[in-house]
Amino acid sequence: MKPTASEIDLARRWLLAASAGGAAAGLGGLSLPAGAQTKALPPVAAFKDADSMIVHSASGVETRRSAFGTSGITDVDLLFLRNNASPPGESIIADPDAWQVQFDGVAKPGALTVAELKRIGLADVATVLQCSGNGRGFFPHKPSGSPWTVGAAGNTLWSGVPVRDVVRVLGGVQGGARYMTSTGGETFPAGIDPKTVVVERSVPWTELENAILAWELNGRPIPLAHGGPLRLIIPGYYGVNNIKYVKRVAFTQDETGANIQRSSYRVRPVGEKGNPTQPSMWQMNLKSFVTNPSANGQMLRAGPLQVHGVAFTGGSSPVGAVEVSTDGGKTWRAARFFGPDMGPYAWRQFVLPVTLQPGSYLIASRAIAADGTLQPELRVENERGYAHNGWRDHAVAVTVA
Repeated sequence: MKPTASEIDLARRWLLAASAGGAAAGLGGLSLPAGAQTKALPPVAAFKDADSMIVHSASGVETRRSAFGTSGITDVDLLFLRNNASPPGESIIADPDAWQVQFDGVAKPGALTVAELKRIGLADVATVLQCSGNGRGFFPHKPSGSPWTVGAAGNTLWSGVPVRDVVRVLGGVQGGARYMTSTGGETFPAGIDPKTVVVERSVPWTELENAILAWELNGRPIPLAHGGPLRLIIPGYYGVNNIKYVKRVAFTQDETGANIQRSSYRVRPVGEKGNPTQPSMWQMNLKSFVTNPSANGQMLRAGPLQVHGVAFTGGSSPVGAVEVSTDGGKTWRAARFFGPDMGPYAWRQFVLPVTLQPGSYLIASRAIAADGTLQPELRVENERGYAHNGWRDHAVAVTVA
């Protein structure tokens, strides 16, 4: 399978996330690599439900498709793990209120502790947390990184202080700022150029209106594995922008020169290196996938079946509807939403009752945004396997006896 899109077309299709013209299709529901299930959970994630997780590496742990359930919120014990650098020591969460964050690019720059932030404001937000490479395992050129299928995503509830409230207390953003640049609190050995390894990301500065500095995840203090004691949450943005152990928030004229921004997390043609002219992994695109049935090759009994799953987007236009196909996309039926609507950044759960006779089925879903955008059939080929929202690869093949 060879990519045929030009760089310009690649960027256009990524930004619109609505067309897959020229991209090659893969087999729906690719299986995980043999042996991926046999690795032990890394120490930082030892609290997770091992039977519900797939361990790719010490920095990549995926939720099994069958583990998502139907409650809407993804439990911390089931939430995927992705680290771009080794986390700091456990000592930083011993006294979470003492953690300090430096604010720059405001009228009154300075450091505030979590305890001080808690006196400024309070809000919560439900949002999908998703790795940029979720779906990477479906790409035929085998991009580097964890071969995620669907499980590098979860629906999460975060509580903290709105960044806009903090900025107001600090006198507002100084003129000329174009980016909000945030830095993680990982530590690195001496002699290493920080820009090559630091987890520091820049997003449009206007995201301060939606972002929060969170100290709780799903109603409890954020564990170290997921960025405690304090994490920047930018609803609707891919996980890499949601900085763990955030120690600095600055409003800057230019994007950070850190490698993780300048060349990494860029959507680029297969075989090309990353550079700042390519689309950055910021807002998530429109996506859905089935969670039941949950496994390729699954044997089902003939009769009624509840096909259910999840659908979400980056929030620019919320999910308006979901359709389900049992014949690999030849025909589609409207599913219904169930469970609470937790806002534009959270996922919606959908269900469609079907009756299946003996035979083979390819069960897929496709989301439709409120503005009419349709989840595409095919992935957009790119070097790192980013932003995969093609419904065909995410389909599940089952046999009914």
